[in-house]
Amino acid sequence: MTQIRALVTGGAGFIGSHLVDFLLSQGHSVTVLDNLSGGRLKNLNEANKKPHFRFIHGNILDRSSLGALFEGIDWVFHLAALADIVPSIEKPRDYFETNVDGTFNVLEASKNAGVKRFLYTASSSCYGIPQQYPTPESSPISPQYPYALTKYLGEQLVLHWAQVYQLPAISLRLFNVFGPRSRTTGVYGAVFGVFLAQKLHGKPYTIVGDGTQTRDFTYVTDVVHALYAAAQSELTNEFMNVGSSGHYSVNRLVELLGGPRVYIPKRPGEPECTFADITKIGQKLNWKAKVKFEEGVQKILSEIDGFKDAPLWEVNNIQEATKTWFQYLNK
Repeated sequence: MTQIRALVTGGAGFIGSHLVDFLLSQGHSVTVLDNLSGGRLKNLNEANKKPHFRFIHGNILDRSSLGALFEGIDWVFHLAALADIVPSIEKPRDYFETNVDGTFNVLEASKNAGVKRFLYTASSSCYGIPQQYPTPESSPISPQYPYALTKYLGEQLVLHWAQVYQLPAISLRLFNVFGPRSRTTGVYGAVFGVFLAQKLHGKPYTIVGDGTQTRDFTYVTDVVHALYAAAQSELTNEFMNVGSSGHYSVNRLVELLGGPRVYIPKRPGEPECTFADITKIGQKLNWKAKVKFEEGVQKILSEIDGFKDAPLWEVNNIQEATKTWFQYLNK
C-alpha cells in the first residue's frame, strides 16, 4: 500500500496510541494531536522512535491552529474526547465543548483540507439501557448522562458532514474496550485500571452490585483492526458496532484476576448487560474480533506494572466520587 498520511486526534490516549503503533507498523506516516488531558506521552514511547511520526501538543478547540495541521492528510482518526460519567454530570459544558464543538472543528478542518477518509470513535453508551441483546445499530438511542449524549451528538455531526459535504466518513460505536494502557482515571470508565491498582496494592476488588452484570469486553488491538478496515474501505455515511461477539461478567473478570472482593451498591443508569450485535460490521468490513477475553486479561496481567500509578479506589472514596451519579441518575 502507498504510504498514507494519517492524523490521530487523541493519539496519546489508550486506543489512540495502539492505533498509532499499528499505523506506523504498516509503513504509514502519523501525526498525533493531543492536549494530554487524558493521554500520556509514555504511551507514545515506541512511536517516537519512528521517523514518520510527529507529536503536536494542541487542542481540538483551538480552531485557528487546526487548518495547517490537516493540510496534506489522507486519513483522520478522531478519538479525542472527554470520557467518564460523573465528570460529565458535574461539568456538562466541558463535555459539550470538547465532544461536540471539538468534533465540529475537526470535521471542518478535515473538509477544508480534502481528507480522503474520516473515522470517528462513537460510544455504545448511546443505547443507554438496551431493550435487545445482542444490541443492533437499529436500537433506540437513549443516552443516560451527558458523556453518552455528547458522543452521540458528535456522531450525528460526522454522519451529517458525510451526507451534506460528501466527507467520506464512518462512525464505529465501540463497546467496552480493554487492554494495556487503558485509562486509569475515573471510578467508572476503567474497570481494569481500578481492579489492577487494587490488585497491586493487595486490596479487595470493588464489585458494583452483585457482579453478575456482563460487559462486551473487546480487546484494543481488535478495535484498532476495525478502525483500519473502515479506513481502507470505500464505505461512507455508515455507523457500526464494534464488539467481541460475547459478553462476560464482572465476577468472571475477578476470577481471572484472582483476589478478594467487596461489593458496593449498584449504580443507576447502568445496563445489566452490554453485548454488541456485530452482524453489520462483519458483512460490510469482514471484521470480527480475534482476541478471546481470557487471553486479553492475561495480556494485561503480563503488563500490570503499567498500572502502578493508577489511583487506588476503595469503598469510601468511591462513595464520595460517585455521589453526584446517585444524586442525578437515581430516578
